[in-house]
Amino acid sequence: AFGVIADIQFADAEDGHDFFGCRRRYYRHSLRLLQEAVRAWAGESPPIDFVLQLGDSIDGQNARRGEAESALQKVLEVLGQLSVPVHHAWGNHELYNFSRARLVHTGLYSRPAQGSDGPADTECHAYHCSPAPRLRLVVLDAYDTSTLGVEPGSLRYQEALRVLRKKNPNDDLNSPEGLKEPHFVAFNGGFSQGQLDWFDEVLKFSDENGEKVIVMAHVPIHPSASNGVCLAWNYEAALSVIYSHRCVVCVLAGHLHDGAYCQDCHGVHHLTLDGVIETPPDSNAFGTIYVYEDKMVLKGRGRIPDRVMHF
Repeated sequence: AFGVIADIQFADAEDGHDFFGCRRRYYRHSLRLLQEAVRAWAGESPPIDFVLQLGDSIDGQNARRGEAESALQKVLEVLGQLSVPVHHAWGNHELYNFSRARLVHTGLYSRPAQGSDGPADTECHAYHCSPAPRLRLVVLDAYDTSTLGVEPGSLRYQEALRVLRKKNPNDDLNSPEGLKEPHFVAFNGGFSQGQLDWFDEVLKFSDENGEKVIVMAHVPIHPSASNGVCLAWNYEAALSVIYSHRCVVCVLAGHLHDGAYCQDCHGVHHLTLDGVIETPPDSNAFGTIYVYEDKMVLKGRGRIPDRVMHF
């Protein structure tokens, strides 16, 4: 069993609204909702084995307020009350607050220190582990190719900007207006070829060893588990890797605050979790997933509905 939560986006700030000014965001209350989730997970019987934090743990406005470090510390302190590992995905809001080089030295870098469980690029926050026999968790970095968190003069930035500009001519690169492929916006990102090649090798190993694989990333990789905008740039390439193997049973993501779900034509479940940040203080948005031989059962809290996902 393991806990799941997405898009906490904590800031020590008054309530605000999303980029379009129509959705309320509860910046300060999100930390209290995280505390409630941690208390619930700590009381689980039998106990949970780990927690997946699906990205955007703090809000981008912390950078403008000079409070990125203190906000992150508060979130990590709450999660640190758990006696089990927490696996973190990196989201766009982490990269609004910190460079990739800095994130490597924070508590959000949950990739094993020895580095052998991830891609050669140690700033790529992707790795795998086996939390239980015949079960493997793969954490993907959906901003490995991105204009966020990297120096504008760097090759990494220039390549990401080239990919983005090819599809998005808008002055505001965060605007999907008029785009044939509206997911090519700056608040999304993509997977490098190096990460995809590594991912393919991990799944090959899991196939050969009869494992079931759970994948997590901040950004959804299936259009039907998205709104068409909140979607990884090269989601087709990630799905192609998954579909060339038979071991992946579920892909977990955040980023889309309304949440979404689909089971694709290959039988893979894609579950996008509702975001804590837009959850009213009298509700919540987290869950516990129980893994069995033939299914995963999500016990949701607040906005998260219960769900049974058969393999």
